[in-house]
Amino acid sequence: MAGPTLTQTRIANGTWEGLLTGAGAAPRVEALHDGAALPGVEVVALPEGHAVRVPLPGTILSEGVQVVLLRLDGEVLSRITLIAGLPPDEDLRAEVGLLRAELELLKRAFRRHCAETSE
Repeated sequence: MAGPTLTQTRIANGTWEGLLTGAGAAPRVEALHDGAALPGVEVVALPEGHAVRVPLPGTILSEGVQVVLLRLDGEVLSRITLIAGLPPDEDLRAEVGLLRAELELLKRAFRRHCAETSE
């Protein structure tokens, strides 16, 4: 039997919203930032599960990456990742692009090596 799942539906007006399925009748979802519980988490029953709303207070917005854990009975169901401030000098997307290019070079070299040694 699959456990509960929490799927993000949107973030709007400073509130994260998601759909919780596979949970009991009255689940208590908690949102934690740096180990502290965030207030105002709402869980509302729907025919297809439960709507979860987490207001994101401005106090958690700081430069860098902030993560809010969404838990049910101690199990992490989802994460909210917030990135704010100036981009880092070495942008992660650029690094991933370079890694992909290097991986393609390695794949070609490996295939060429396999073809040469199998002859």
